[in-house]
Amino acid sequence: MKLVIKIWVLAAMTILLLACGKQNSENNDAGNSNADKAYFTNPILEQGADPYVYLHTDGLYYTMVTRQDRLQLWRSVSFTDLEAGENKVIWTMPATGSNSCCIWAPEIHYFDDTWYIYYSATDAAFGDDQHRYVHVMQNTSENPFDDSWEELGKVDTKYPGIDGNVFEYKGTRYFAYSPYIGNQSGIILSKMTAPAEIENEVVLGLPIYDWEKTPPREILEGPQFLEGPGDQIFIIYSAGACWDDNYGLGMFSAQKDADLLDPASWSRSRLQVFGQNPDSSVYGPGHNCFTKSPDLEEDWIVYHAKRASSNECAGRSMRAQEFSWDEDGVPVFGEPYSVNTKLEVPSGTGN
Repeated sequence: MKLVIKIWVLAAMTILLLACGKQNSENNDAGNSNADKAYFTNPILEQGADPYVYLHTDGLYYTMVTRQDRLQLWRSVSFTDLEAGENKVIWTMPATGSNSCCIWAPEIHYFDDTWYIYYSATDAAFGDDQHRYVHVMQNTSENPFDDSWEELGKVDTKYPGIDGNVFEYKGTRYFAYSPYIGNQSGIILSKMTAPAEIENEVVLGLPIYDWEKTPPREILEGPQFLEGPGDQIFIIYSAGACWDDNYGLGMFSAQKDADLLDPASWSRSRLQVFGQNPDSSVYGPGHNCFTKSPDLEEDWIVYHAKRASSNECAGRSMRAQEFSWDEDGVPVFGEPYSVNTKLEVPSGTGN
């Protein structure tokens, strides 16, 4: 009897030790998994107003921000770690001409086997909004860092304006921009017929809500196309003014089978879809773009914001965070995270 009891006790102890060992192994695996995760913190770039990120077919991210007197290009395997990549000033503004002042909001695109950069500029001889237009340049080299950029001049828009955005949808190339119409800036959409030529300009909207109006000017700007996973597409825009803490994002939406050049096809959010978060010291978030994680599994919004409440545009830094979609396929951006919040890098980074 005593022998049976001893054998039973030994068996029980063995089972207990094996269970503890398995649990410790699982804990260690979990610890190692957490240790293996990579993180980043915002801001990505301190001087990073009007950020634009493009993921090319070569698996690299091409990034641009406003530099006022030049066009600077970053290339990296991760848009959350620009320092690990390379950058180059690929163009500096001339002393005279229609693009001799105020180089803003550059965007790099690739279509028809050619690189294009669209940017806003004005004539230094005037320096006013009525002489401010979207300009374009091209590079037929496979490598946009090659010194082969050619200026194509102004896009032939009906109005002076800024923040040109190019996108293709169902075989048609579109051009959206923010025109100066009287004391307002709105959002116009048109069909693009050539890199610097458009037709059928239609006004999607002008400022109508209080949060879109910042004296002395009422502004909608920075249009960005976004295709949803459901039945809708979106144009996200920035509203207010860069010097206003309440600068934030609004949204137009349309059905995917709609005529995009019919303003009646578009509905509009009454409230901001992404705005300031004073509790986290994030002010004036806006002028965004969208990109994917390296494995194409995650959607990310890249935007600029300020650390402190102020009545000026200075201090805008480039930031990013993942966003989701609701059950109807509408983007859910949430609230902007505070500076130095620890965020996991986009999935697939470094793979």
